Amino acid sequence: MTPRLPTLLLMLLTLLSPLLRADGSGGAAPRGIEADHLQRMIERAGALGPIHALLVSRDGITVAGHHFAGPGLDAPTNIKSLSKTVQSALAGIAIERGLIENVDQPITSLLARLPADAEPKLAAVTVDHLLSMRAGLGSTSGRNYGRWVASDDWVAHALSRPFVDPPGERMQYSTGVWHILSAILTERSGQSTLALARRWLGQPLGIHFPAWPQDPDGIYFGGNDMLMSPRDLLTFGELYLQNGRNNGSTVLPQGWIEQSWIPRARSPWSGDDYGYGWFITELAGERVYYGRGYGGQLLHVVPALGIVVVITSRPTPPSAGGSYVRALHDLVAAHVIAGARAADAPSGLQSRSSPSAILTEEQFGVAKGSRPMYKTGSRH
Repeated sequence: MTPRLPTLLLMLLTLLSPLLRADGSGGAAPRGIEADHLQRMIERAGALGPIHALLVSRDGITVAGHHFAGPGLDAPTNIKSLSKTVQSALAGIAIERGLIENVDQPITSLLARLPADAEPKLAAVTVDHLLSMRAGLGSTSGRNYGRWVASDDWVAHALSRPFVDPPGERMQYSTGVWHILSAILTERSGQSTLALARRWLGQPLGIHFPAWPQDPDGIYFGGNDMLMSPRDLLTFGELYLQNGRNNGSTVLPQGWIEQSWIPRARSPWSGDDYGYGWFITELAGERVYYGRGYGGQLLHVVPALGIVVVITSRPTPPSAGGSYVRALHDLVAAHVIAGARAADAPSGLQSRSSPSAILTEEQFGVAKGSRPMYKTGSRH
C-alpha cells in the first residue's frame, strides 16, 4: 500500500531533523511526538462529536493541529471556565505589581463596596480562598447560576451567599468567587479586567483578547465566557513551561507558577486536586496540570515532557459531560504522552515508519504562522 502523504513527509523530515531547530539555528533538534500516535489521536478525536480544535506543542514547537468544526485555530472561541486558569495569572501579576498585598489579604480590605447583609465570616475570606474556590460561600454555579446572573448586582449576590463551610476548607465550585476577584482587579487597578488581560498578557505574549460579557455594573465576567483562540491558548500554556518568561521578558512573577500548582483543594466531581485555577492529576504516570471549561475546553500542561495540549469543543448546552472529558484525558495519555515517550526512545527501538513528527505549516499549505505543525486536514 502506498504511504499517505503526511507519512512520507514525516519520514523525510526525520532524515533532516538533526539539521533543524525551532529558532532556525543549527544544533540539536527539538523533541517531537511519534507520527503514528499523532495520526491515531486525530482519528480518534474526530469520532468525538463535540470537539472543535486540537493543538499539541512540545518544547515550544507545535507538532499537531487539527480543526474539526466550529471556530478555527486562530479564531476566538468561548473558553468557558477555562477563563479561571487565565484569570489566575492576572491575579499573580496584580500581586507582583502591589495592587494586592499577597494571597492572604482579606477580600474585605480590597473591595470598597460590600453588601450590608454580608455575614461576619466574610472578613476571614482571603484572595487565596477565591483562587482555590475555598471561600466557603454557597455556590453560584449549577442550579444557582441562573438566579445569580439574572441579579442586578453580581458581586453583591456572590458575597451575600450563605456560608456552607468555614473559609479555607472544602472546595465549593463557584464561578461567583472568580467574579469577586474580577471586581477586585478592577477596583484596585482602576482598569477593566479586559484591559488588564490585554496589557499584562496580550501585549507581551502577542495574543488577542476580544471583549467578553460584563455584569450590569460593567465588570467583566470573572471565571467564565472569556474569548481566546486555540493558538493563543497554546501560547499561554507554553508560558507555564518557560517559568513565566516569553522572548526574554518576564510575564508571570517568579514563583507564581509553583504557587498555582500546589494542591490546595480537591474537586468533588473528578477527585483531582486543585491549585490556583489549575486542576492537578496524573495521566499515564505523568504529573499533569490542566484548566477546564464547560463542554470540553481543556488546556493540559505536562512539564516533565515539555508538552502543552489545547482542546476546544462545542461550548453550548447540552454538555457532553464527564465521560467526554475523560475521553479527552485519554487522548492525551494514550497518544500525546505515549507518543512523546516513543519519540524519546533510542532510535533503534522506533519503527522506521513512525518518525518523530515536526512539520512546518507551509508543508501542508495551512494559513498563518511560522510555527511547525502536523496537520491532516479539516472537517467543517
